[in-house]
Amino acid sequence: MQDLTISIFQADLAWEDHERNLSYFDRKIDGLNQPTDLIVLPEMFATGFSVDSGKCAQDFNGPIFKWMKEKAQERQCAITGSMLFTENGNLFNRLVFMWPDGRFETYDKRHLFRFGNEHKHFTPGDKRLIVELNGWKIRPLVCYDLRFPVWAKNTYSEGAFEYDCLIYVANWPDARSHHWKTLLLARSIENMSYCVGVNRIGTDGKGTYHGGDSLVIDPKGKLLAAIEKYTEGSATVVLRAEELLRYREKFNVAQDWDGFSINN
Repeated sequence: MQDLTISIFQADLAWEDHERNLSYFDRKIDGLNQPTDLIVLPEMFATGFSVDSGKCAQDFNGPIFKWMKEKAQERQCAITGSMLFTENGNLFNRLVFMWPDGRFETYDKRHLFRFGNEHKHFTPGDKRLIVELNGWKIRPLVCYDLRFPVWAKNTYSEGAFEYDCLIYVANWPDARSHHWKTLLLARSIENMSYCVGVNRIGTDGKGTYHGGDSLVIDPKGKLLAAIEKYTEGSATVVLRAEELLRYREKFNVAQDWDGFSINN
């Protein structure tokens, strides 16, 4: 396990305009002046939080997926973010985790945001995803999942943690920014894990305003990076493997965690 460099991007997404958004992220990613292992983009980074399948639904042959594959290869790093995805007649809010060699894995958002009618349009996911990158085990999740700690709960067995870093990609409204920041802190502390939250800014096509507050937090709940609120920007942070391992060894409350199971 080695140190992991993560770059996060906070953007004002153009509503239902994947060409404009992909062009924006092209410029911003090309502007990175240092190597990175993983780029994290917001939820539905190419369209905003739209449920319009006619305009926005993509598949593995679509331009958004192809862009992720090409960009990961070009930058020689992994990239993750979610998109409106169609498969076998169903719609998903699907996170894609893309490696630079073209391999990828997906996670379908489990908790659909009923207050935005997401549950009326999308099929919920029922499978957890943990990916490995440079010796790190990473658990990616999507927006509303943040409110459900059992679904994100780390486990500990035979001296090993299930994951080392939680990632939340989001379109989280500014009206509930206090919840966003508080829950990200809680997830890092309770799971003895780094926690990364990447949110958008600006007003979407439904009039919902987003303030950003993209954060990177260490397992003790210490803030490592915060992109300025209401501002487009990026941050690159090094997650220190030695600090994580030392903290877990010194204060391993995971030995007393409760066992649990999840009913799908």
